[in-house]
Formats: sequence, C-alpha cells, structure tokens
Amino acid sequence: MQFASTDSYIVSEQLALAVNAAITLEKPLLLKGEPGTGKTRLAEELAKGLNAPLVRWQIKSTTKAQQGLYEYDAVSRLRDSQLGSDKVHDISNYIKPGKLWQAFTAEQRPVLLIDEIDKADIEFPNDLLHELDQMEFHVYETGEQIKAEQRPIVIITSNNEKELPDAFLRRCFFHYIQFPDADTLKDIVHVHYPDIQKQLLSTALEVFFDLRSTPNLKKKPSTSELIDWLKLLLAEQVPAKQLAEQHDKGGLMPLFGALLKNEQDVELVEKLAFMARRRER
Repeated sequence: MQFASTDSYIVSEQLALAVNAAITLEKPLLLKGEPGTGKTRLAEELAKGLNAPLVRWQIKSTTKAQQGLYEYDAVSRLRDSQLGSDKVHDISNYIKPGKLWQAFTAEQRPVLLIDEIDKADIEFPNDLLHELDQMEFHVYETGEQIKAEQRPIVIITSNNEKELPDAFLRRCFFHYIQFPDADTLKDIVHVHYPDIQKQLLSTALEVFFDLRSTPNLKKKPSTSELIDWLKLLLAEQVPAKQLAEQHDKGGLMPLFGALLKNEQDVELVEKLAFMARRRER
C-alpha cells in the first residue's frame, strides 16, 4: 500500500512520502510538529487504510520502558500464595503483556503507535533501543524470548518538549509536520464541513492566520482548534460579514475560547487591538 490522502484525512505529499519510506525501510517513523497537527490521527488513518490493528501506547511522565514489554505482579502472587491458590505455581499467571508484546505477537501486522514519547524520562527512548531495533525481548521471570512474528509498523510522535537521544534518532525515519498552508487547511476543513460557505471559510482562515502571526503569542492555535472554532461558528450561525467586521475592528473574535487557551494570550490580543485603535485616532 502507498499511503496518501483519503476522503476523511488530508496529508501533504512530503508526509505521505515519509510514511511510505519508513514502511519500506522497516524503521520507526518519528513525527514531530505542533500539537494538533494530526500526528496521532495519522497512525489511526494508516491502520484503517491497511485494515490493520492499531496498538496505541500513550506515554505519560511516569511511563517506564519496561511497561511496554511486560509487568510482573509480584504483589498478587504473594497474596495468592498466602491464600493457598494453585495459581502461584505458574509464574506466567502474573505476567501482564505490555503494548510492545501485544504488537509483536499480533496475528496480523499491526500499527504500533508510541504517542508523545517526549513526555517520558530522558532515558526512556534509550531503554527501548534494542527492542525497537531487533524486535525482540527477554522475559526474565519465565525465560521466554518474545520475538515479533511480523515486524509492526511503528509510529512515534513527539511534541518537541525535550530533545531525544542521538542513538534513538539514528534508528528512526524522521519527519517534521509543517503547519498547513491556507489551501491545505481549506481541504482539511472541507473534509469536516463539506457544505461550509466559501466566504465564511475564507474570512475565518484570514482571522485564524492573523492570530497565529501575532507576536509573542504563548500558544498558537492549531488545526484541531480551527476545526472546533468553525464548528461553533456554524452552530451559532455567525455570518461571514459579522466575522469580517469584528476582524476589522481588531481585538477578540467571536467564540475566541476555542482558539486562545490562556489568559496571557487573551490579554495580549486585547492590548494589541487597543494600541492599534489609539494609533488610528
């Protein structure tokens, strides 16, 4: 399969090439980009396009690499031994397979999503080097060697919150998702709202890109936030004329809470609009 845009998901030519290259090389695809640019969605759409199972490993600040392999529940085994359970004689009863184990032993070649890897400890990527490179690991408690029956397609996402180790980067195919231009955003919006009025979309995109270009904005609004904002504009039946007039006046746009996510950015936009009005007097 050659991955490309579908009726429900738009990708750039460069991103499609990156996905296909990673599959050909059998290397993990490391995706970086602003939050909300569709990194996680790509793995979901790839799995759907391949009709393959998706194994999602959501990384948190407390996640350890070992959890992706398996976890040994020694506490349950101790409790069962105190209760005289026959389960204690088979240690495998207390081994819980992790996401990598599930992906390695899947009946059909899966898509393995390691989501937001930069949230974990700095040593987390290095602790997975061997497993992702050799596609196997050892279970010390049982003596098993778990080896991938078929190499999963690995998608790793990062929001660039911290640098990843060079040794890890060498084992990946890297792609940075650039923020979509206006034409691509129009295509994306039409996937979600095919009947949106042309003038409303044009005006909304103008407002959106002006907001993103605001100097010193702490958090620029993303594609997903644009989609949410347009949904609200359509639900409230805000006409393009009203949106354009509000934009010309400057300041906060209707339903701005879908785009601006902190009080500093709200204050900044209000302050810049106030200064612009003073200069016009």
